[in-house]
Amino acid sequence: MLNDELKGQIQTAYRTFLENKSLKPRYGQRMMIAEVAKLFGGIKLDDENRRDGDPAVAVVEAGTGTGKTVAYCLAAIPIAKHLGKPLVISTATVALQEQIVLKDLPDIQRNAGLNFQFSLAKGRGRYVCLSKLDQLLSENQSLASKQQGFADEGFNLEVDEAGLKLYTRMVESLASKKWDGERDSWPEALADQDWSRLTTDHIQCTNRRCGHFNQCVFYKAREGVQKVDVIVTNHDLVLADLALGGGAILPDPRDCLYIFDEGHHLPDKAIAHFAHHTRMSATAEWLEQLDKNLSKLLAQHPLPGDFGRFLEQVPQLARDLKPHQQFMAQALTEVSDFASAEDVTGQVRPQHRFKDGVIPDHLRDMGVELKAGFGRITDLLQRLVDQLKDAMDGEAVGVTSHQAEEWYPLFGALLARSQANWTLWTQFCLEDADDKPPTARWLTLTEQNDIEVHVSPIMAADTLRQFLWYTAFGCLVTSATLTALGRFDRFSMRAGLPKSAVCTLAPSPFQYAEKGVLRIPNHGADPRDGPGHSASIIEHLPSILDEAMGSLVLFSSRRQMLEVYAGLPRDFRERVLVQGDLSKQELIRQHRAQVDKNNQSVIFGLASFAEGVDLPGRYCEHVVIAKIPFAVPDDPVEAALSEWIERNGGNPFMEIAVPDASLRLIQACGRLLRNEQDSGVVTLLDRRLVTQRYGKAILNALPPFRREID
Repeated sequence: MLNDELKGQIQTAYRTFLENKSLKPRYGQRMMIAEVAKLFGGIKLDDENRRDGDPAVAVVEAGTGTGKTVAYCLAAIPIAKHLGKPLVISTATVALQEQIVLKDLPDIQRNAGLNFQFSLAKGRGRYVCLSKLDQLLSENQSLASKQQGFADEGFNLEVDEAGLKLYTRMVESLASKKWDGERDSWPEALADQDWSRLTTDHIQCTNRRCGHFNQCVFYKAREGVQKVDVIVTNHDLVLADLALGGGAILPDPRDCLYIFDEGHHLPDKAIAHFAHHTRMSATAEWLEQLDKNLSKLLAQHPLPGDFGRFLEQVPQLARDLKPHQQFMAQALTEVSDFASAEDVTGQVRPQHRFKDGVIPDHLRDMGVELKAGFGRITDLLQRLVDQLKDAMDGEAVGVTSHQAEEWYPLFGALLARSQANWTLWTQFCLEDADDKPPTARWLTLTEQNDIEVHVSPIMAADTLRQFLWYTAFGCLVTSATLTALGRFDRFSMRAGLPKSAVCTLAPSPFQYAEKGVLRIPNHGADPRDGPGHSASIIEHLPSILDEAMGSLVLFSSRRQMLEVYAGLPRDFRERVLVQGDLSKQELIRQHRAQVDKNNQSVIFGLASFAEGVDLPGRYCEHVVIAKIPFAVPDDPVEAALSEWIERNGGNPFMEIAVPDASLRLIQACGRLLRNEQDSGVVTLLDRRLVTQRYGKAILNALPPFRREID
């Protein structure tokens, strides 16, 4: 299928782009263009123009500076247009998504001679629901009009004045076409709590039955997405669409050419997407409200027929189920040993994990009761939702069309919550198959002393195989960090890559040995001795960073980060910005501002600063890494995975912990050189890299900086 004409078009686009930008070809970039063209251009088609044969999947690790966005776009866009299929570019972060939409694709349009249209696809939750906006505005206007009358009678009627003002401005802005209905384009920041009242999800949305459907900003945006050649979105939205069967938000996956940039995040995103949780006390309160509110609705409205008959049963079921919910909460409290645990963000939360994901028999029996109870409520709520759909279509079910349209979002929300609890307890009680990875099951204690029950898969392999690799027309996964210890084994296992997948390395153009130095000093402190290691960092850090204008110091735990900061001399602390004191964006802004004024500035950060942070030139001349970034030992998903590997005769430390740490360390080192002009130093304060056998393997997988090891 990759004929001479297409090859010529891709080659011409690359040559034109380089000439117009006065750039030289990069070996890694040319290599990546060839791999992408080979992948998408080599797909065989059946009679319906769909993929015929094995899954078409390629994985390309493209080193920093390769110019991978340009490479995959120049190769994939001509092929996608030739096939008449949409190209879906998915990222893990908003920053890269914005860069592709606002910078890279317009740049390619201007300079490569390619004619294509592109659009940014966002989830339904980023758009205002016109029906909810109309309802909120009407309710507040009605209250406001009655306020004076009630005041005259000596009653105080509470009116949300700020809300009324906001809703009025939104309606006016939509009417004058000054606002497109997207949260991100509203001129002021909107609190999550305020926005949640204004948006909806696929369960609450009445779709074509809604009186506002023809003006719906989400469906207009979705319609626009269906008409373009290139769709830019994020991993979460792709996974949400696939979970709904595909084609619900984005085009049918069987027709899509997917490119997953920052693809190393895909397995973790898939795990999180199919994880479930519920809060015990909050759900007991919800059951009580379900009973009261639906009983009140029945008292206010005589509802004949099946709708009334189904509705009458729900309050009693909620009433019957609430004691079971409370008994389970008490039983969970009794079995739990809530030890403090630090999560990947550095937050400490009390946690209890069920070893090997195995639930005690008495808890499983109680969970089965909850599963059955939520199953009965879910079944009835589903019937009520279906009846409301019929009523909106004009069928006589005892509810008027207007009532149905008003009630549908309410019952949809009730259904979603009941369904989520049914799914949670189904997975909680399930006995895992011996030949499959188990499910992680654990509890956390919230700040309100509510017990939160968690259930999560520990591997995304089966999920991605089922929903993505074997369904999609074709998939490219790319990132600067896909290999661990120089191999693709880690990503292949976690992502469940098909046997037909091709994995390739596209080298970075950076001259690491000339531009960067990797130092491992001998300060005599072992990172396994927490207090001693922190004391050593406090003693030596000021002299380590003495010459750098902008620096980044990365820690594996919040505790050590704060300990080191507190112990530093006061004059040095004045130049340090600590993650958590400010938002990430504001912290980076202040850091840049200080360096621009020729003042030294140091960022103290955790894992989120080891990836995706772009501080070129003087903004980051020195990266200090406190210790090998092994996974937080308290993470319940990683702990369950380690137990499973050990149970099957493997070595979880060498198979999981070391490759994962290698990958994180490469990402952290990647903060130093952001373009070919950058230079600087990476200092690793962990002697295990040279004293331990596994440390040497991690060290040898790092970028080939010039080494200075004491």
